[in-house]
Amino acid sequence: MRKKLTIIGAGNVGATAAHWAASRGLADVLLLDVVEGVPQGKALDLSQSGPVDGFSVAVTGSNDFADSANSDVVIITAGLARKPGMSRDDLLAKNVAIVKSCAEQAAKHSPNAVLIVVTNPIDAMVYTAFKVSGFPKERVIGMAGVLDSARYRTFLAQALNVAPRDVNALVMGIHGDNMLPLVRLANVAGVPVTDLLSADELAAIVKRTQHGGAEIVNHLKTGSAFYTPGLAAVEMAEAVLTDSKRVLPCAAYVEGEFGFSGCFLGVPVVIGDKGIERILEFSLTGDEKSAMAESEAAVRKQMAATGL
Repeated sequence: MRKKLTIIGAGNVGATAAHWAASRGLADVLLLDVVEGVPQGKALDLSQSGPVDGFSVAVTGSNDFADSANSDVVIITAGLARKPGMSRDDLLAKNVAIVKSCAEQAAKHSPNAVLIVVTNPIDAMVYTAFKVSGFPKERVIGMAGVLDSARYRTFLAQALNVAPRDVNALVMGIHGDNMLPLVRLANVAGVPVTDLLSADELAAIVKRTQHGGAEIVNHLKTGSAFYTPGLAAVEMAEAVLTDSKRVLPCAAYVEGEFGFSGCFLGVPVVIGDKGIERILEFSLTGDEKSAMAESEAAVRKQMAATGL
């Protein structure tokens, strides 16, 4: 029997995630949305690309959460997108109600699923899903680090004129301005980027990474990024669906790791069929610890604003 993936929210991120998942043939895909006709139409359109792309998984659309029953993975993308001048925190009040409802329904119909939360502000929304679903911490994961690290790797590759796939780099902490793109660990096929780029060049890349989402929002004006966020969520879902033990930076619930407890922070984790198997902890420098502490403070402020 094929695996089942439900994507809640048929907007740009959700529809793009469905596209990536179907193209990879990962699972039967259900695209779910409250707007009648939208998930059905997008799913029908996407399913008709199967003969061309070569996938054979089913892609369907629905407005009924009951159709999501027995999903192996549920990706939550539903929520309002950022517009120019808005911070991720500006979305919190409205999106917490949306994510709360989605998590409740997901837990009701798929009690054994792994939840992947994409809705912004991610660190607060994954906390909301965790509290509402009642799922163990291993099965509630926030998508942020995969996206932020992809942006970081892209900018480094462009600066060095090398293939992006050969750049290894990690972003930790909050999905926001206080995120921590680690410079000392970034490398190109094992060669440290600190040996290839100046401190000023690296500082500029770090800053651009931290504001990577806003840069796209300012270009689009009526929405936010969706190609890479959709793929990042599918990359995580694939690790669950294939039990591949991928090491990915994700928003995970920490209980003492890196010196922090009781909140979701972006950290490197091992993902298998039951969700997060473990957090890969390593020593941080003093500056890195300070940056992570700033991330934690920002996350706790968001957590308090959820009222949960």
